[in-house]
Amino acid sequence: MTEIAYAKIHPAIGIARVGNSRDVDGFTIGPQVIDPPPQEPGHYRDASGALKREVAEFRLYGYDGNGQVVRELTMDADTRIAWTVELANHKAAWYDFHLALDIPEAASAPPSQRRNHEVPTSERHLLSITPDPRRIEIPSGRGPEFQFTGGSFMGIEVPLGELRTDDAGRLRVFGGQGQSASYRGEPPTTFANNDGWYDDTGDGPVTAEVQVNGRAIEVVPAWVVVAPPNYGPQQKAVRTMYALMTDLAIKAGQLPTTARPSFSDDILPILKAMCDLQWMNAGFAAGFGYGMPQHFLEPRYLEQLAAPGDTYAELRRSVANGFRNPRDGDISQKPWPWIYGDAMDVPMPRVADAMNALTTTQLAMLDKWVAGDFDADYDPHRVSPSGIDEVPVAQQPAMLDRAALEFCIADAFHPGCEMTWPVRHSSMYLEPYRWRHRAAENPEPDYGTTLTPEQALSYDGPLYGQSPGSITRWMAIPWQTDTASCRSGYDAAYDPYLPTFWPARVPNQVLSEQNYRRVMDDSLPREERLAAYHQRADWDRTLGVGKKTQLANMVAHFDDMGIVEVRPGPTDDPDFPSHMQVEDRGGHDLTPEERRHTDEGMRELLIARRRER
Repeated sequence: MTEIAYAKIHPAIGIARVGNSRDVDGFTIGPQVIDPPPQEPGHYRDASGALKREVAEFRLYGYDGNGQVVRELTMDADTRIAWTVELANHKAAWYDFHLALDIPEAASAPPSQRRNHEVPTSERHLLSITPDPRRIEIPSGRGPEFQFTGGSFMGIEVPLGELRTDDAGRLRVFGGQGQSASYRGEPPTTFANNDGWYDDTGDGPVTAEVQVNGRAIEVVPAWVVVAPPNYGPQQKAVRTMYALMTDLAIKAGQLPTTARPSFSDDILPILKAMCDLQWMNAGFAAGFGYGMPQHFLEPRYLEQLAAPGDTYAELRRSVANGFRNPRDGDISQKPWPWIYGDAMDVPMPRVADAMNALTTTQLAMLDKWVAGDFDADYDPHRVSPSGIDEVPVAQQPAMLDRAALEFCIADAFHPGCEMTWPVRHSSMYLEPYRWRHRAAENPEPDYGTTLTPEQALSYDGPLYGQSPGSITRWMAIPWQTDTASCRSGYDAAYDPYLPTFWPARVPNQVLSEQNYRRVMDDSLPREERLAAYHQRADWDRTLGVGKKTQLANMVAHFDDMGIVEVRPGPTDDPDFPSHMQVEDRGGHDLTPEERRHTDEGMRELLIARRRER
């Protein structure tokens, strides 16, 4: 044990997610490996059908003086660990979100006003939900003393979650239970800035005090973000938050560039994400789905893409050229990945950041792949670790850091799902994937009644050390209204399904339970089964008609929205994949008249969103 010079908490940024299950065991641990096996159908709900909370589990690792992992530190006779977590929600006390403040379009946009600006300065503290920090230092710890109670919004108590430990003393952080409401009893009206409203997301620092054989060990802290539910738990974005933060660290000189990309680890994940979005968006299903010309995962096609040498060099080039590259100056909607960008609007503005693109690092790796300068390491029989305990101890910290962020999206920061545009600034970071904590003796200044891009990007401003609640304050309030508002195919004359917002987290069109049953019923005519397989139902069809109805229903019934889960397909049938992803609930498929009313509701939301700018 004398080898241990210091310790670190991993993941450096943990993600918890809200859920409305009241069952004491109504939770699931968030991803801890980058390719976790799919859970059994029904895993994400409790026996009553309520949505389980996703828990962020943190572990401690001891490092030697050379920065090498010695071992995981757990609570035992020789090791004492005391965890402390502070959560806060400052959404209602922060500023309106209209655009990311670091894009060129923000310079000509009106400054962001304070949310709830009518609340006087002397009472604005009532808008922030700030329970006291919680401390836990016993294995298998659980109880009311570890719950984040005591915080309130305008006099209404709003619990933000709780702490527990497993039997080894690993920390588990639970978020809230999806409680969102207006203290004035008013309905939500906008996608992001509903004054008088609160929700029970939040974020804050995770710290620990450690003694090994009576010797105090310095501990590098972490952070936890409490985010909305993940309605596509098996999906990854084409540009994940891990990819974005990796690119940021490389540009900041904190990580080396990738000299020679691995096909399996660097190229294939991009192609696979494009194909997997077939289960979340009808346009991606038509472009990259099973049986389609650009289904990169078709075995023969994949072998060609993975092959070294010049034989398939032009094939590699044609695929890489399909991706949007900002250096080309292409501002159309046609290049891949067909995902809206930060400056999206309708009609689509002719600006570079109206559509999303891969990171500079991802594009550079594609260039190397095209040139044949890559490790041709594809193995169709490769088996990834199914759990963190299958990973060698020395590699576990990096795996935990990556797994948490691989399942966060870096699509349009408008504002986003888990976190938004500040995280692409290197001033936020102590080291790769780990945020700076703002010192208590260096409080953040008051930015006044409005927040301009200059203030947001100022020295020692909001993009430097972070305090409890600093990450989620930029997000929509309540989160449900943004989830209900951000969809796909806003310009139906161009495409009814594309481009799209956040399909990896918020589905657009899904394979319904009804159609899945038709596919699996081999007594039906084959054409009927094929038609059922290729038909996608609108995920948001249960929200009703009209803007206000849809927003209110998402707040009240977010747990009724379908979870897209993996199920077996027909066996030995080339017309159908061996596994499908199916919505676990969602009601009947819409009639044409219901579809028309839903489209009208979507247009209402879009018009309102434009007016807010």
